Amino acid sequence: MILRTMPMKLGLALALALTAPAAGSVWWPQAAEAAAPVLQGALNLNTASPDQLVLLPGVGESRARAIVALRKQRGGFKKVDELADVKGIGEAALAKLRPFVKLGGATTLRVD
Repeated sequence: MILRTMPMKLGLALALALTAPAAGSVWWPQAAEAAAPVLQGALNLNTASPDQLVLLPGVGESRARAIVALRKQRGGFKKVDELADVKGIGEAALAKLRPFVKLGGATTLRVD
């Protein structure tokens, strides 16, 4: 009986030892987030392509196409708040987008 359970216990102990942080080291989940890409600059909603729009937080390919379609339908955006008319963009998503969008000028958005 001891011989049957010993390899399993030994394997579990080895797996824990290999995945656990080394003694004296500290692992913080926030450290992984710090390495995430950072957006700099702003994107012109009235001239941005779908490829540029997907750089925005929470905007994937289908939402980028929906933004372009709404822009085309309206002849351009007059207010950033009009993004809330795109399916899936509510107040919380709009708050995340607002620092990175503008209605005129050149697009300067880049990922650092």
